Amino acid sequence: MNPADLPGPILIVEDDRNTAALVTTYLEREGFTTLKVHDGAQALETAQKEKPGFVILDVMLPGMDGWEICRELRKVSDVPILMLTAREEEIDRVLGLSLGADDYVVKPFSPRELVERVKAILRRMRPAAPPKTDVPNVLIHDGLTLDLEKHRVTVDDQPVTLTAVEYKLLYALMRSPGRVLSREELLNRLYDHGEAVIDRVVDVHIGKLRQKIADDPNAPRYIHTVRGFGYRFADEEG
Repeated sequence: MNPADLPGPILIVEDDRNTAALVTTYLEREGFTTLKVHDGAQALETAQKEKPGFVILDVMLPGMDGWEICRELRKVSDVPILMLTAREEEIDRVLGLSLGADDYVVKPFSPRELVERVKAILRRMRPAAPPKTDVPNVLIHDGLTLDLEKHRVTVDDQPVTLTAVEYKLLYALMRSPGRVLSREELLNRLYDHGEAVIDRVVDVHIGKLRQKIADDPNAPRYIHTVRGFGYRFADEEG
């Protein structure tokens, strides 16, 4: 995605003003427009007013932490969110993803790496490529419909709003019903090669996707877990 195609500026939420200024400099060199705020209350107020096209969100903030801001933003928006965290524990990274963040960068980080992560997330926001002739434009199974031309998903004729990552996961699974897709294969559909991404990212996104399409993992209508390997979409026999 070209920086000019973003529907709004990149909102940088970082209480360290030097870090915020550095991130701003590198993003603006790449053609992005930016806004900076330094606490949680400002972040939510600015997001509501300015409708940013992307959010870079520090976890450790005065007043309201980044986890809570992410949770509040996800109630009203699917804006891409990149978390900045000084915590290296996997559980903290998974927490951010489970709240709806799209990716994370651990401090200290290279500003160039951060910019590349932003670009990678924006590439994942692109609609799935039009299917080849052997894949129909509309995929349907048991009340679930994915329309590639309209970029629209419905369950029992009710529209469902998915993030770009969730949409790509659903498309990958639906286009190969009955076939088991490993976590590694699904990660490769979502992330550029060379990015350091933990396997549990797929599980987090599948969990969010299941919630949105009302798919009970204990009695799945659509997405079946293949323990120790990955996932498969239900075939005609379920």
